[in-house]
Amino acid sequence: MKKIGITFLTACLGGAVAIGAYKLVENKYNEGLTFEEKQKVHFTNNPTPAITSSTGNLDFTQAAAMVTPAVVHIKTTYSNTSKNSMSGQDPFGDMFEDFFGNRGRSQSPVMASGSGVIISDDGYIVTNNHVVEDADKIEVILTDKRSLEAKVIGRDANTDLALIKIEGKGYPIVKLGNSDEVRVGEWVLAVGYPFALNTTVTAGIVSAKGRQIGIIGQNSRPGPTGEPQARTAIESFIQTDAAINRGNSGGALVNTNGELIGINAAIASQSGNYEGYGFAIPINLAKKVLDDFMKFGSVKRGFLGVSYTELDADRSKELGINELNGLYVNDVVANSGAEKAGLKKGDIITKIDDKDIYSSSDLQERIGRLGPGDKVQLTYLRDGKIQMASVTLKGEESVKIASNSRSAEVVTKNMGASFAPLTNVQKKKYGVTSGVVVTDVRPDGFFEQIGLPKGTIITSINGKPINKTEDIETAISSGKNNMAIINAITPDGFQMRYQFQVNK
Repeated sequence: MKKIGITFLTACLGGAVAIGAYKLVENKYNEGLTFEEKQKVHFTNNPTPAITSSTGNLDFTQAAAMVTPAVVHIKTTYSNTSKNSMSGQDPFGDMFEDFFGNRGRSQSPVMASGSGVIISDDGYIVTNNHVVEDADKIEVILTDKRSLEAKVIGRDANTDLALIKIEGKGYPIVKLGNSDEVRVGEWVLAVGYPFALNTTVTAGIVSAKGRQIGIIGQNSRPGPTGEPQARTAIESFIQTDAAINRGNSGGALVNTNGELIGINAAIASQSGNYEGYGFAIPINLAKKVLDDFMKFGSVKRGFLGVSYTELDADRSKELGINELNGLYVNDVVANSGAEKAGLKKGDIITKIDDKDIYSSSDLQERIGRLGPGDKVQLTYLRDGKIQMASVTLKGEESVKIASNSRSAEVVTKNMGASFAPLTNVQKKKYGVTSGVVVTDVRPDGFFEQIGLPKGTIITSINGKPINKTEDIETAISSGKNNMAIINAITPDGFQMRYQFQVNK
């Protein structure tokens, strides 16, 4: 019996040592993993039960039960000083207040509300940049009503993503999905804290992919350490009709398997509340950004080094070309990866890594997943002939060069409109000596957002007379703090003044 007892104790001691050594090695190993790799380890050790239902994909109960414990309520507090600083730089504050929450303009500290998604059991939470930007305090409230203070690990205005962290371990997490596999028409759930209510789940379908709505980057402020951020907004939203409202920002968009496919970020609304369209950042874009936050505290983004125009029938006619799809290269940045690969002005980019390019969002999202030194394979047309090039992406410096050399055509494209000089007959009719007429206002463009319609006559910008497209760019550049004051005549003959901040 004595020998048996000694053998048993020896076995227990050996087991304890083995488990302790395993945990030590496991913790060390986990430090170098990406969030996706960490999740694979987690779900290997904690397999997810298969979701089955009597009514197929229309039964969302199990998916909702899996996700809701890991979607958190985020409350942010702002000092009066930081709020005033934000207001002074944000002429669109009221327009986009629906996703910031009403922070008010009182002299006392103000609060806002949003959502977040736990993606690592050691407390890493993904949310929107605009949910936590400039906050003095970030409070995370879990579904079990615990309240914990969070710190910012990294945030990026160009994708509207942020990574925050709470202390502790063993938190429930949402499994990362694959947004590339998302199909238009499939059922999805939006989970978050609209109007500061407790966890709320809504259902809808994916109504579009690769949407650009011009909301990111318009009001970019300095980065977390005070440096100016490159204005290279990446928009390739998943559009859904699942109800999303104030406070949902930063919450989860999941498929019927309970997998995270997007981070809810914006709504299209005239009232500030849900009117049928919500937009989420694809998780495959977010994965790279979040891993960079964890490793570096900021995004290490790779850049192609070209400016371009998205083609359609009208623009192709303006350019005198036959191609209707692809991106027309307006300019190539000196010493960029694109220049070294041989791309030139007038080339038409049609594919990236064998994926067809139909819009600028197709290219932006693919490049947005990569970093400096990564390579992409471009297919492009030159003089009607198919060409291919392997491009090595460069770092942030190339964007700074590009921003200084952007052509008038590129800036005008970002305004979302086309222009034509006024004829002498038109000038006489309206009693003006200068002006251009807005010949086209593009859907989701900036002019459409501020309500400036086709047929509007622009007579001056920042006090400078406008007679041609190039005058617009010169006048805007002369404004202080990128502000533009437009004097215009509406198609009905009313004189109007528009004031806004230009994303240059």
